[in-house]
Amino acid sequence: MSLAPLHMAGERIMLCPLGVALWPARATLIAADLHLEKGSHFAGRGRLVPPYDTRATLEALQRALRRHAPKRVILLGDSFHDANGATRLCAEDAALLGRLMGERELIWVLGNHDPVAPAGLPGRAVEELLEGPLVFRHIGSPALARHGMGELSGHYHPKASVPTRAGHVTRSCFLGDGRRLVLPALGAYAGGLEARDAAFAPLFPRGARAFLLGQERLHSLPVMPQRGVVSA
Repeated sequence: MSLAPLHMAGERIMLCPLGVALWPARATLIAADLHLEKGSHFAGRGRLVPPYDTRATLEALQRALRRHAPKRVILLGDSFHDANGATRLCAEDAALLGRLMGERELIWVLGNHDPVAPAGLPGRAVEELLEGPLVFRHIGSPALARHGMGELSGHYHPKASVPTRAGHVTRSCFLGDGRRLVLPALGAYAGGLEARDAAFAPLFPRGARAFLLGQERLHSLPVMPQRGVVSA
């Protein structure tokens, strides 16, 4: 499986086709928007969907952890679909999450869907994390805290399309430049926002590169977000 390097603020971030980013210098794996328990959230409101999203998402995280064996995991917000999501985890999924973390340090960055720390689970919760020249937050900010800083965020669930002989293929993607990186959503029910949407224009006024998730590698193409009505 081929990883793609992205250099930000003097640091090398590696992008993985499994939908996670790696900070090798700090043995850290970063993932965004797991939206655990989204299915049970919908079910509680009368929208019945298959209740397997949490297990599928944890298994996706498990694949990434097994492959890269990080010492630390940073989850960039909306790890649960709502503030009470952690309380709805079944015993088996809670145990799986505990086994996945093991001795690893786990940092929950809080998001708009999960604005409070998940109760009864390992790790610590922060509004945002500033470490060295990088800041980790849920929603990217058009104004970075200081010159030369790099930012990793989630929230928007970027996706992009590429033309093929069989028509356009749409995949979740990383969206980044030399200063910012927006990660794809790891959640099974997360959905996505087109990378050319105007919502990305404040973050990437000069355009960005989309790195589409493939089976064994990433597929890169330039993207220029539209200016106009914002979808998200």
